[in-house]
Amino acid sequence: MMKTNTAKSAKTGLVENYRDLNVYKAAFEFQQALFKVSKGFPKEEMYSLTDQMRRSSRSVGASIAESWSKRRYQAHFLSKLTDADSELQETLHWLRTALACEYLSKKDSIKLADQAADIGKMLGSMISNHLQFCTHQTASRRR
Repeated sequence: MMKTNTAKSAKTGLVENYRDLNVYKAAFEFQQALFKVSKGFPKEEMYSLTDQMRRSSRSVGASIAESWSKRRYQAHFLSKLTDADSELQETLHWLRTALACEYLSKKDSIKLADQAADIGKMLGSMISNHLQFCTHQTASRRR
């Protein structure tokens, strides 16, 4: 079941930190699950597939965190969110590769792909509604 990004602070009723976002929590959980399964990959893949997969999965959460600090600037915020989505797609590519190389079980592949799909939906929602997360809304220019 997909969670929304409406985590609330008890004090203000608003998300105060990127760590409060459900999408960030899910991305962190995803990177850790991927790290765990990748420990079983062959040693010859350590500096190629394993490293690439771990880096891209960690970049999803890192880009979400970075986007949060850019909320004052709509274009920057949106750009970092799309970076997070791009990193998620890269991670899915590496997951398919690991499955094709038989380093990953079908069961683990499905579980990780499902997690990624949920993260993708939450990111997609944030991207579509990015203005509601921004702290400063630029007035439109009149010509």
